[in-house]
Amino acid sequence: MLLADVAAASAAVAATRSRTAKAAAVADVLRRAEPGEVGPVTAWLAGDVRQGRLGVGWRTLARLAHDPAAAPALTVAAVDDALTGLAATSGAGSAARREALLGALFGAATADEQRFLVRLLTGELRQGALEGVVLDAVAAAAGVPAEAVRRAAMLSGSLPATAATALGGGTDALAAVRLEVGRPVRPMLASPGASLDDALADLGAEVTVEHKLDGARIQVHRDGDEVRVWTRTLREVTGAVPELADRVRALPCTTAVLDGETLALDDDGAPRAFQDTMSRFGSAGPDPAVLLSPFLFDVLHLDGRDLLDEPLAVRLDALERLLAAPEHAPLRMPGVRRPTPEQAAGVLAEALAAGHEGVVVKALRAPYAAGRRGRAWQKVKPVHTLDLVVLAAEWGYGRRTGRLSNISLGARDPDGGEPVMVGKTFKGMTDELLAWQTATFPGLAVEAPAWGVRLRPELVVEVALDGVQRSPRYPGGVALRFARVVRYRPDKTPAEADTIDAVRALLAG
Repeated sequence: MLLADVAAASAAVAATRSRTAKAAAVADVLRRAEPGEVGPVTAWLAGDVRQGRLGVGWRTLARLAHDPAAAPALTVAAVDDALTGLAATSGAGSAARREALLGALFGAATADEQRFLVRLLTGELRQGALEGVVLDAVAAAAGVPAEAVRRAAMLSGSLPATAATALGGGTDALAAVRLEVGRPVRPMLASPGASLDDALADLGAEVTVEHKLDGARIQVHRDGDEVRVWTRTLREVTGAVPELADRVRALPCTTAVLDGETLALDDDGAPRAFQDTMSRFGSAGPDPAVLLSPFLFDVLHLDGRDLLDEPLAVRLDALERLLAAPEHAPLRMPGVRRPTPEQAAGVLAEALAAGHEGVVVKALRAPYAAGRRGRAWQKVKPVHTLDLVVLAAEWGYGRRTGRLSNISLGARDPDGGEPVMVGKTFKGMTDELLAWQTATFPGLAVEAPAWGVRLRPELVVEVALDGVQRSPRYPGGVALRFARVVRYRPDKTPAEADTIDAVRALLAG
């Protein structure tokens, strides 16, 4: 298969807002791909590369995108091999070797292929829910149920590998994909709840109400004495959090897969700033002065028994038995099962008094829906916030002259299109944050007009707001009211940003 075929499919996906049409375009390419091509084609059409971060800047690629080939000749295999070589190039003289590899690749590409490669390698093809569209396309191409593809992808943690499994072995091969201790599962996610009363009315009496911490999501796997830890994006951070591994290693079990949050506490047991927690996962290495505490709220596997498909009530019973000893009890996320409305309100008040964000209301009958954001888990916070994608930033004026300030905000398109702009804000930005934006944004730019920078859809920012209003100014028909920056969320990807539907749901009346 030629790269031109993949680039054409990507263009067809971008040209329509119909989720069905997007999936059909991707499915057509996957049907024509050879077995060895399915993995890279799937990754590319989901806006990613199999080799991970390649460290290639937009300016470098823009400089190389000239003198295109007259006719398409680049194969999928050749491009994938070139990217593998690029990822493996390091050490003395690596910059020149990397540029030579990229130069040869772009020199063999047509104009359309060059444009596709620039967008792919800069991350500009990552359009939030595009992975969901590709999942549907894999199911259509392989003639298998979409739920079987989705489940295998969530358990394997790899969409390209799942596509190869589906197209190579069908439903039986997908059904053989199981949870494996040591291979992370994509986490189940919570949807925003309008209020505690609304969440309780929606889910009924068979619920648990637990604290919602201002921390980092963790998934911990134990196999004997080996303990490994991943973030919500499935990035392994085991080496950065030895104290978490020690706490799990001390539990009375042999194998386990545990879900929870971690955060840094001060000497009085109050939560430290979110940035302090996230500093433990940075590239500079862990800060030994910042100790993390784990709070576990789910168990997906315990001593040879998979619990994913069991109701939450069964999983919580298993977790409570595991943490029954007094020395392990502090690891349990605080909460109350089957609370009265008054008890639920008390849990919320307790969480807020302790300095936490709010509560999560969870249906006790629900299985663990890996990778899904459904209504079975609903987070309730007194100050409404949204996680949105940063699309652009403008140069400031006055005391902000010379700094990238006002940011454009986009909500995720659930049908896999580009983020939908819903507003701008410069409120809530400290001098430190302005300096960080000014230093960071140019490296993420896909365009640098005189007024500022347009960014590839990579950064997620949490904003607080007073509500939304109808607006013909923006394509989604809604605009944020009095939005202000709370913090950036390096622990979240654009695929985890709130959707335009969630923003519209905040319209009064």
